[in-house]
Amino acid sequence: MEEHETEPGMTTLADDSPATTTTERNVAALLFVAATAAACGGGGSDSPAPAPVPAPPPPPPAISQAEAARFLTQATFGPTDATIQSLIALGYGGWIDDQFAKPRALHRTYLEQAIAAGDPAAPESTYRNHVMDTFWTQAITGEDQLRQRMAFALSQIFVVSQANADVNNRPRGLADYLDMLGTHAFGNFRALIEAVSLHPIMGLYLSALRNQKEDPATGRVPDENYAREVMQLFTIGLYQLNSDGSLKRDGSGNPIPTYSNADVQGLAKVFTGFSWAGPDTTNTRFFGGNADPNRDVTPMQAYAQFHSTSAKTFLGVTIPANTPALPSLKTALDTLFNHPNTAPFFCRQLIQRFVTSNPSPAYVARVAAAFTDNGAGVRGDMKAIIRALLLDSEARSTSIAAQPTWGKLREPVIRLANWARAFGATSISGNYTIRNVADPSTALGQNPLRSPSVFNFYRPGYVPPSTVIASAGLVAPEFQITGETSVAGYLNFMRNAVNSGVGTGTDVRAAYAQEVALAGNPDQLVDRVKLLLTAGQMTDATRTAIRDAVATIPASATNASLNRAKLAIYLALASPEFIVQK
Repeated sequence: MEEHETEPGMTTLADDSPATTTTERNVAALLFVAATAAACGGGGSDSPAPAPVPAPPPPPPAISQAEAARFLTQATFGPTDATIQSLIALGYGGWIDDQFAKPRALHRTYLEQAIAAGDPAAPESTYRNHVMDTFWTQAITGEDQLRQRMAFALSQIFVVSQANADVNNRPRGLADYLDMLGTHAFGNFRALIEAVSLHPIMGLYLSALRNQKEDPATGRVPDENYAREVMQLFTIGLYQLNSDGSLKRDGSGNPIPTYSNADVQGLAKVFTGFSWAGPDTTNTRFFGGNADPNRDVTPMQAYAQFHSTSAKTFLGVTIPANTPALPSLKTALDTLFNHPNTAPFFCRQLIQRFVTSNPSPAYVARVAAAFTDNGAGVRGDMKAIIRALLLDSEARSTSIAAQPTWGKLREPVIRLANWARAFGATSISGNYTIRNVADPSTALGQNPLRSPSVFNFYRPGYVPPSTVIASAGLVAPEFQITGETSVAGYLNFMRNAVNSGVGTGTDVRAAYAQEVALAGNPDQLVDRVKLLLTAGQMTDATRTAIRDAVATIPASATNASLNRAKLAIYLALASPEFIVQK
């Protein structure tokens, strides 16, 4: 190191700058020596060198429009231009968090406003169609799409139906039931199952309301309907499961039943003594007299005189004799909530409703693990379940989606909502009066909240007989409502929807302004439809067929642009790539 004399007895580093003073050069020298000593372990210090600052993680890869549309196809009633851009900006996790925070409108409020504006002498049942109006209004226009989509999925697991006359005649209560599912969609499964069990509409539907204790003198026994279904359909299922949803088997290879008839009988005693809410618990109120005006929307209350006082034994648990109704209910629901079957049984059905009919055992296990523990020791956190379900590597992988065994048949209700949202359909009346689309020959073959039984329109384990699906050992739930009649009915219904609209007096219509603007370029038109309806997953062969069909309409023809747009949309709605959600 070269040194220069400055003052007697002092040296400094070479510095050619005339502006550098002696003092500054001395300070610089001291700093240099100290830094060198620290780096070399000199100066008598044993302190290690500071750890290097790690490089920031690379930003997540940008989400493409097709990837965004695919995610929204799973998580909502269908992608739109605005929601695609929102998802790209927020990212998957950010979008989910944003949806968790969205405010919502209540279906019950809509019903009550309609009733208040109507004929005061008319019975409440007059407004049964308004339940469908508010359902479709929120499915098509609601900002809280994830909650609405989750509530619809839950309505297909915790089924009540307008096919039941008692339910159909109480539209305000049915709207409140749907609101209840929405309330608990982002809550906890334990609270959800209790709210379901005590809702008067469920009480009516599965005859838990006015259920009386056993009477040896008359031979009366508690109604077993709800006790059986709360186990078979809502929580633990018929057979014991591993944590990945696969069946446990005995030494002979047979599935092991989850419960016995004795378990049903024991659990049925728990659900005795519950009936209409009101200011008292008299016998008259229990059987329906002195009706409280809000009894259809208020949780059922316990009537001690009708609740079984005997011991209640089920699923290895015994509730001691003389235990009151509400503590008995708590023990029963805690038992079902903590049963090892509940997480995989429930989570597999949610995956089927949102993503794919045949999730891998590993996928089920990961979502079930989120049910078991949200990462903070909480069991049953619905937000954690939803995140795990939608963000799982299998749900997001396009290579897995390309496999022939992956995906699900898009159910008819979702297909109609996809069309309405994608192309900005609006309601002339403002009420989206899509009232009954259950007829398979003339409509969709499916109507929200109007399934033929508690088993929904289709069972999660349904296998189409004598099909390649059956030979492959797969299930295809939505095929239970799919046949020659329903296929033709859907195509005819959607042709009319695209051309003229749907609902009472074709109340819900799309204008196709953006599609019409692209109609002069069939390639651009088809690519837009391809994104919105198939998340960009349309095959080249299908795309070419639709483009060529569109091009057959001469640009000079009357209404050519509108007719081209309608034809492209209709053919996409009929395509395998739309019918099968991948």
